Amino acid sequence: MKIFRHPRGLASAFAFAAALGAGPALAADLTVAMQLEPPHLDPTSAAAGAIDQVVYSNVFEGLTRFMGDGSIVPGLAESWDISEDGKTYTFHLHDGVKFHDGTTMDAEDVKFSLDRARAADSANAQKALFADIAEVEAVDPLTVKVTLAEPNGSFLFNMAWGDAVIVAPESIEDIKQHPVGTGAFAFKEWVQGDKIVLDKNPDYWGTPAKLDEVTFKFISDPTAAFAAMMAEDVDVFSAFPAPENLPMFEADPRFQVLVGSTEGETILAMNNKRAPFDNKLVREAVAHAIDRKALIDGAMFGYGTPIGTHFAPHNPAYVDLTAESSFDPALSKKLLAEAGLPDGFTTTLHLPPPSYARRGGEIVAAQLAAVGIKAQIVNVEWAQWLETVFKGKDFGLTIISHTEPMDIGIYARPDYYFGYDNPAFQELMKTLAATTDPAKRTELLQQAQKIIADDYVNGYLFQLPALTVAKAGVQGLWANAPTQAIDLTAVSWAE
Repeated sequence: MKIFRHPRGLASAFAFAAALGAGPALAADLTVAMQLEPPHLDPTSAAAGAIDQVVYSNVFEGLTRFMGDGSIVPGLAESWDISEDGKTYTFHLHDGVKFHDGTTMDAEDVKFSLDRARAADSANAQKALFADIAEVEAVDPLTVKVTLAEPNGSFLFNMAWGDAVIVAPESIEDIKQHPVGTGAFAFKEWVQGDKIVLDKNPDYWGTPAKLDEVTFKFISDPTAAFAAMMAEDVDVFSAFPAPENLPMFEADPRFQVLVGSTEGETILAMNNKRAPFDNKLVREAVAHAIDRKALIDGAMFGYGTPIGTHFAPHNPAYVDLTAESSFDPALSKKLLAEAGLPDGFTTTLHLPPPSYARRGGEIVAAQLAAVGIKAQIVNVEWAQWLETVFKGKDFGLTIISHTEPMDIGIYARPDYYFGYDNPAFQELMKTLAATTDPAKRTELLQQAQKIIADDYVNGYLFQLPALTVAKAGVQGLWANAPTQAIDLTAVSWAE
């Protein structure tokens, strides 16, 4: 983690002193800005990362949870027992946990949540997380027994995802607009297009939140993001969308800049089931047309780590495969000719709102054009991207950052939006799920990385950095983003 605080002259010093002087009046509240507004607030029925950013840990909790360092710790389950064959997990729940509506959270709610997530008609975006569950039994109010069809070395990890939080049947009908969870904050209001407000949960079962109220503001434009932060209209901006402005914040003692890592593999996704991307030669040509350094410098102002496969560089099992898709326009043209497309082709490039996509898309389109691939840019809002690309699979290319933790398993889903169907890879993922030995798991993960790199499933661009700008007095923020979350449960103002 890097925290930059540099003096910038007398005027800023006076502004800083004034801000500190005003601290007590604001000490119980925090305003956090983010670029995307969630489509709704049910993390168990959508793929939008903006949902988890607001509600993960703050409003909803799971049996286990991620911490800021990426570790998995107990959540609503205070402990668990694992059978010798690795197939049965007995979770012991915390006593006295209540939902925000005052109802008790018990084993029946856990059973309802897991059964709902794995049901045939489940709308859960990560339904595969629950595929190994054979049965969920509420043994008594504080004990849940989960039986798996096969051992799964990632099960406790899977239960920490936002898609696996515990919800109550009584509140499920209105969960998208009025979420009711067990977290340290309770939903208060949502002003569409503007903000979401959460209040401190006075009856929280665990360590109480230090803030009384938090407001999530939605500011999509990078210029407006810079202006709002500089004017101190917001206290924190998570995933700050204008990295070119970070030096100005670093030089201003009113602010702190946190530069960390995320789980976000930023990719140029290709529709493997649509011509000409159903041809591996074409996908390889696309990969060799991309100059990652120019992309990172131009769109991210140097922030970001090049990747050559769908895996986070900070993970101990990571293999650097960037050389397999090195920038080589001449090779790209040669591959296109071999694929029967010597004059290139025309396709679409769908770009959602984040600046890494919009700015990066302009650069990628120019690089593709240099080898004869004409990518027609289609700017879409987040809801449109989910409907057209993710659900409808109606696209040629798109740029997106997959911020779910260690999600290489999505390549084992033939119906996933980029349409990769490799039975050998699917078998490898099944073997990984049944493997608990750490060394063997590392070996399997490295094999998986190599397979998708060799198949040029997508264009692998860079690992998205975690860039946060905050007022100097804010403490307890995550520097890294091990999952899609703005966890405010331990955040406070310095005294």
